[in-house]
Amino acid sequence: MDIRELTVAPREGVGKGVAKRLRRAGKTPGILYGGASPMNIAVDAREIFRITHGHEGSTQLLKVSFDQTSVMAIIRDMQFDPVSDNLVHIDLQEVAMDKPIQVTVALHHVGEAIGVRETQGILEMVLREIQVSTLPGNIPELIEADVTKLAIGDVLTVGDLVVPDGVRVLTDRSQAVATVAPPAAEEVAAPVAAVAETVAAAPAEPEVLTERKPKEEAEADDKKAKK
Repeated sequence: MDIRELTVAPREGVGKGVAKRLRRAGKTPGILYGGASPMNIAVDAREIFRITHGHEGSTQLLKVSFDQTSVMAIIRDMQFDPVSDNLVHIDLQEVAMDKPIQVTVALHHVGEAIGVRETQGILEMVLREIQVSTLPGNIPELIEADVTKLAIGDVLTVGDLVVPDGVRVLTDRSQAVATVAPPAAEEVAAPVAAVAETVAAAPAEPEVLTERKPKEEAEADDKKAKK
């Protein structure tokens, strides 16, 4: 797999004040853990975006350099400001190349589903990433989800995915990855037809007798008086 390089700087001090000063200088506070002891670091946010751009959903192996030393690590977590969407903190985890780790891998659908091509169905991607266990050097950049054989109503599950050797899938094998839904027109037409049938089958409303007019009531009273 492609190994990216990232240079970080050990960070002195913690707290909101230190973090604000770092961000004003274009740096993002973070932590590197998994080694002998956790280390507070500062990283260039632009470098993080350069590394992760186009690889969203997948875990990348990094060569992290600091103080003329380098270690292998992965990005374990990134936190963003909910308003500005700026990166505010990053967690890097040092890894050993001979020990399996659990990581996230993005799914990429390939092919045109037969249900879309022949019956105008709608392809729905239910799952965008899965969890796997593998050696750091074997982390796939993505795993393909072949939807070619899916007809309307068919479901592609995690168990149907083809994964590289040395990669063990941790996500439930029965979890749906993709399916093909009926065309939107059919979905709308079905309830409309049902309503029409219901209306046609409904019994006619009984005739309602109108109330007697005042003149009719007066004639009835005269007849009673003559009796």
